[in-house]
This record gives sequence, structure tokens and C-alpha cells, in this order.
Amino acid sequence: MIDSVKSLGTSPGAPPFLIAGPCVIEDRDICFRIADFLATLTQKMGLPYIFKASYDKANRTSIDSFRGPGAQEGLRILEEIKREFGVPVISDIHAPEQVAEAADVLDIIQIPALLCRQTDLIVAAAKSGKPVNIKKGQFLAPWDMENIVQKARSAGNDEILLTERGTSFGYNNLVVDMRSIGIMKETGCPVIFDATHSVQLPGGQGTRSGGDRRQAIPLAKAAIAAGANGLFMETHFDPDTALCDGPNSVNFEMMAALLPQIVAIKAIIDEGGHP
Repeated sequence: MIDSVKSLGTSPGAPPFLIAGPCVIEDRDICFRIADFLATLTQKMGLPYIFKASYDKANRTSIDSFRGPGAQEGLRILEEIKREFGVPVISDIHAPEQVAEAADVLDIIQIPALLCRQTDLIVAAAKSGKPVNIKKGQFLAPWDMENIVQKARSAGNDEILLTERGTSFGYNNLVVDMRSIGIMKETGCPVIFDATHSVQLPGGQGTRSGGDRRQAIPLAKAAIAAGANGLFMETHFDPDTALCDGPNSVNFEMMAALLPQIVAIKAIIDEGGHP
């Protein structure tokens, strides 16, 4: 379904691509409703689209946080979405032994930011032969990602995406340094900007994370202007009732208003030949 992730959003005149969906698989019907909206919207706009949702959020703030349905049920739902809407699917893994099961369904395997330095995990994911999206840890400088890319390439896999998702700024806060996009592009990998996790307030509500979804929109536009090849955005029809990361998720109306703007920004960038 994906010939090569290295071509996503990188060729001259290519539109930005979108990775979007709910933070976590809440149930089949919710995922289908979100996938239907996003697949229809991106198809109308001619944007490459990849559905995302976690089937097991293993790095939540509290032991009581909702984690999702688990691998068996979650991967079944993702496989249904892939078949029903004809879109690639991506989700994250947390241990090397999870790779084989995930690779049977996922088009792209994702490495969570908090695990991006786990050598065995990255090498195992890369050895699957599937494209791998590695999120930059909140604790890393963008140039540190070169070492992480080399770990994946050492397994014979050059189908690698990198994702910027903000940098820790004191306690319970993140900031975005847009310089990181250009720096990470020097690795030769397409770079994605995770607009919604970048406005997260990690652990900011005590037993769960907070966030400010309003800030995701201007940051997404700035990232495309700074050279990002694609966007990653947690999307929900009613973020205030979402079981995970609702405060930083965007709703359907916000997404529908944003996408034409990022297409226009990308066209201006392409016309000017920068960045």
C-alpha cells in the first residue's frame, strides 16, 4: 500500500501528507467514524493519508489511564479500517517481541518518543522490513536523531520517517523549535510534525496529561512553512469526551479548516524554492 515512505511529501510539488486519527482505539465505531471523515476529506484534497490509532498506550501517566483494547482486538480493527477505506495504517509498539504481530497488519511501525533510544526495539522494528516512524524524544536535540537513524539503517532498512513532537521545557510543558525540522531532514528522512502532541502538557492534570489544542493549528502551519513533509494530528469528533489526549486533539471542524491552508502554504514554499 506504501511503495516507499521516502517519497512522501518530498518530491517537488508534492503535497504534504497526513497521519491522523484518535489517540487510542476506543472502539470500532468511533475509529470508523473518524477514519471515514479523514479519508473522505484528504481524498477530496488529493493528500496522502495514513490512519493512526494506538491499540495499547503503554506509557500513560496513571495506572488507571485507558490503554486501549490490546494487540489482538486493536490490530483486527486497524486491519478492517485498512480494508474498508483503502488507507495505510500506523500504530506504535513498545517491545521487540511485539514486532512480528504488528508487522502482519501495520503499514508503518511507530516507535514512541519515550522509547526512541531503545536500540533493540528500533533494530527489531527495522528488521521487519516495514517502514518505521521514529518520534524524537522530548529529551533529545534534533541532531541526536542521526544516531537513531543509523540504528535502523544498520538493520538494512532505509524506509524511515522522523517525527518532531516538541521538547521538554521545565515541568509539564513542551516547546517547539522549528529549526529541528530542517536539521532532521539532513538525515535524508522525511520529517513529520506532530502538531497535537507538541501542545500536550505531559502529566499536567495530575493523573493525566493536559494540552491546548488551539495552539496546534498555528504550529502545524508554521511547520509546513519550515519544511515539514507531513503532519501528525490526533483527531476526534468530540475531543472533550476522548478517552486519551482529548485536550490536545483537534476536532473535525478544525481539521477541515486547516488542510486547505497547509496546501496553500506548501504551494507558496514550492513556488519560492524554499526551504
